[in-house]
Amino acid sequence: MMDRSQFATLLAGLCLACGVSNAAAQKYTAKQTLALKPLQADAVYESVPADQVDQCKVLDVNENGQRGWEVVGPDGATLRRFVDTNNDQQLDQWSYFQFGIESYRDVDSDFDNKADQYRWLGNGGTRWGLDRDEDGQIDAWKRISAEEVSAEVLAAIRDGNADRFRALLATPREIEALGLGDEKADQVISNLRMAASDFADIAAEQRSIGPDAQWLQFAAPAPGIYPVGTNGSSQDVLVYENVVAMFDNAGKSGQLMVGSLVKVGDAWRLVSLPLVGEDAIGQTSGLFFTSPGTSGNSLVSDSKTQELVTDLEAIDQQLAAAKPGTSERLHAARAGLVEQLIASATTPEERRTWVRQLIDTVGVAVQSGEYPKGLQRMKTIAKQFAGNDRGLAAYANYQAIQTEYVSRQTPDAEFEKVQKWYLDSLDVFVDAHPRTLEAAQAMLQLALAKEFEDKEKEALAYYRQVRDLYEGSEVGEKAAGAVRRLESVGRQIELRGTTIDGRPFQLSKLRGRPVLIHYWATWCEPCKQDMKLINRLMARYKRAGLTPIGINVDARREDAEQFLKTNRLPWIQLFEEGGLESSQLSKAFGVQTLPTMMLVDKSGKVVAHNITAAQLDDQIDAMLKKK
Repeated sequence: MMDRSQFATLLAGLCLACGVSNAAAQKYTAKQTLALKPLQADAVYESVPADQVDQCKVLDVNENGQRGWEVVGPDGATLRRFVDTNNDQQLDQWSYFQFGIESYRDVDSDFDNKADQYRWLGNGGTRWGLDRDEDGQIDAWKRISAEEVSAEVLAAIRDGNADRFRALLATPREIEALGLGDEKADQVISNLRMAASDFADIAAEQRSIGPDAQWLQFAAPAPGIYPVGTNGSSQDVLVYENVVAMFDNAGKSGQLMVGSLVKVGDAWRLVSLPLVGEDAIGQTSGLFFTSPGTSGNSLVSDSKTQELVTDLEAIDQQLAAAKPGTSERLHAARAGLVEQLIASATTPEERRTWVRQLIDTVGVAVQSGEYPKGLQRMKTIAKQFAGNDRGLAAYANYQAIQTEYVSRQTPDAEFEKVQKWYLDSLDVFVDAHPRTLEAAQAMLQLALAKEFEDKEKEALAYYRQVRDLYEGSEVGEKAAGAVRRLESVGRQIELRGTTIDGRPFQLSKLRGRPVLIHYWATWCEPCKQDMKLINRLMARYKRAGLTPIGINVDARREDAEQFLKTNRLPWIQLFEEGGLESSQLSKAFGVQTLPTMMLVDKSGKVVAHNITAAQLDDQIDAMLKKK
C-alpha cells in the first residue's frame, strides 16, 4: 500500500485539466493509474496480474457531474474510477471495484485534496468511516454493521490499537439521545468509560489473539428491542446482547466475547468491554436483557462447532473469489455445513441464529441464480429445523415463497400466472401463520395487489386488519398510513418533514395552492419520466400556483443528493432516513411502490390519492375548474 507521501505525489499528478479529452486521459497509463492503492489496508478490491496490466485501458469519465478517468480490465469490467465531483479540476473520489462492482471508495468531501472519508461498498461491506484530521486513521463510523463491529473489535485487540477501539464506542451524547432513562443511561455511560480506560490493559495482557488472528464469523442471539417505557426510556432501542466474534489464530479457532451493541442511526455502537480467552468462556455480558446473576452459554463452545465454523469461513472465501455461474457446488456445501451447525447447537438462541442464516444465505443464492437447486432446500427448512418455533417457521416459509416468486420470473414466464401463484400462496400462508410478522407483510402485499386491481374495498380490509392487529409496529404504522391514503379523497391531510437541505416543511402552510405530492427514488426510472412531465405542468399551471412536493425514499441520502446535484428540480424535495421501507414519510401514507402521486387542492383536500402520469393533466384541469 502507498504511504501518504506517495499518495500525495500521485494525487498531484492525477489532477484534472480543464476540458478533459481522451488524449489527456491517455497521458496516464493503466500501470500508473493502477499504482494508486486505497488508504485503508483492509479495502476489498480486484488486483490485476502483472502480465495483464498492459491489456487494461484508461477511459474518460464525463457523466452525472463527474469528470475523470476509469480503468477497465481486458474483459471490459471496471477496475478503478478516479473523478472530480465538484468541477474544481481536482480529483475528490477514488473508487475501487471487485468483479465490476464498486467495493471501496476514498472521498475528499471538503475538497482540500486530502481524503477524509472511507467507504466499503457492494461486496466489500457497509462501513463508512470518517477521518476528521485527515491523517488516514478513522476517528468515527458514520455507518457500520454489527458484524463489522465485531471484526473491528478483534482487529483492535490484535493490533493493540486503542484509537481503533475507541472509534467503535458509543459517545455519551449518543447514549443520551437514545432516551434510555437516567438510570440505564448512567450505567451504560459508566461501562463506556471503563471500556475506554481498560482497553489498553486488556489488549496488552491477553494471549489468545495473536498478531495473525483473522475474524471468521459473527454470532449472537437475534437482536431485541429495549422498549419505550422501560425504566423511563422514551423510545425503542435496538440491541444485540452477548455478541461473539469467532476467529482463527494460527490454525486454532477461538472466540471473543464482544458484549453488547446498540443501534445509533445507521451505525452499531459498542457499549461494553470485550472479554478475551478464558474470561469469555461461558460468560454473558448483557446490559439490557440479562438478569443479574444469570449465566449463559457461549454460542460456540466445543471444538467440533469451531471446526465447522472454520470450514464455513473457508467456503465463504472461495465463494467471494468464484466467478459467476461456477459456485453451485460451493453453495450446496455451505448449506450442508450450516445444517450441521444447527444440529450441534447447544441453546435455542444458537440454533435459531444458524437456521435464520441458512434461510437467508440459501435464499440469496437461489435468487441470484447461483444455486437453483437450493429452492427445494428452502421449502423444507421449516419442517426440518423450526420445530415448535412458530416465528421461525413463519419466517422460513415466507422467505421460501419470496424466493420461488423471484425464481419463477423467467424471461419466458407468463406474468399473470406467476402473479396468481404468488398471491394464492400468500393467501394460504396468512391462514397457516396467523398473528406473525410475516403474515402482516403478506397481507400488505395482498392489499397492494388489490390496489393495482382497483379493488380498494378489499385492499382496505387487509390494511385495516394489519393496522389493528399490529398496532405500534412498523407494518402496523405502514398499514395505518395506507388506510389514511385510501380514505383521503375529499379530506384535508397534513404532512410534516424536513427538506433534503435541512429546512422544516409543513404541507398545511401551502394552503391556497394546488399541490402534487410525488414519491420517488433514484432507482425508479418511471419516477424520472414523471419529473419531466411535472416540470412541464409547473410551467403550464404557473398562474394557478401548482406546487409539486418531491419525497425521496432512497435508502441513502447521498444517492438523492447526487441525483439532485446533476438534475436541478425547481420544487421542494423532502428526505428522511429509512427509505421506502421504514421512513416516516413513506409510512405517513403507506407507500409501498413507486411512483406514487397524490393531488391536493387549494383547501388542502385530496383530489386523487394514487394518480398516474397519464391522468395528471385531466385531473388538474378538472380540479382547477371547480369553484
